[in-house]
Amino acid sequence: MKSVAFAERNLKEIIRDPLTLLFGIGLPVIIMWLFSVMQKNMPFDLYSIESLTPGVIVFSFSFITLFSGMLLGKDKSSSFLMRIFASPMSAGDFIVGYTLPLLPVAIFQIVVCFLSAFVLGLTLNVEILVALGVLMVIAMLYIGFGILLGTYFTDKQVGGIFAIFVNLTTWLSGTWFELDMIGGMFKTIAYALPFAHAVDATRAVLTGEYGDIVVPLLWVIGYTILIFFIAVMGFKKKMKS
Repeated sequence: MKSVAFAERNLKEIIRDPLTLLFGIGLPVIIMWLFSVMQKNMPFDLYSIESLTPGVIVFSFSFITLFSGMLLGKDKSSSFLMRIFASPMSAGDFIVGYTLPLLPVAIFQIVVCFLSAFVLGLTLNVEILVALGVLMVIAMLYIGFGILLGTYFTDKQVGGIFAIFVNLTTWLSGTWFELDMIGGMFKTIAYALPFAHAVDATRAVLTGEYGDIVVPLLWVIGYTILIFFIAVMGFKKKMKS
């Protein structure tokens, strides 16, 4: 209940910045539309809506990293966290409180992206419901990265690091192109990180290839657990200091 009360406060803080929220939801939709237009003028199938939609949704989660990182970094830079450290909340309670309000944001991003994809020609089928569950797991990964950044950096620093993070995750996820097109060390590095696995898992579930979901999803879950563990440990250290 302590975490829920804290989460309600954090949700209000997120809503107070509607422009950033709308940007994080609207930009992926615009990108999806632009690449769909490009596909119509291409002689080969590079940006089909079935392949593009999973990548764009995972890309949209990058903004959840920004939201969580900025919120925590801002609280840490002000005297707010110093005051509530006097409460009986543990580091885990704080992390849960920062995580919960971002889950409805992730759901809203997913729904808006899918609705846009339907307009652009994506077929409505039962796999969409399964994909929702997979995407929520992936959203937790991006929330974890944001909390990790907010734990160790201020809100201003998070903004600068996010510019690097969003480019890194996008290029190494295979969102805009197949990683096989480059191959070599680039592909090896990409698959040592969770972002390409996140896109692969989503694409597999949308095509009904459930056997191809397990390994990529395990990579995502493993990284998520690791990131949250480091964030909680770092937050504990900040509380003690």
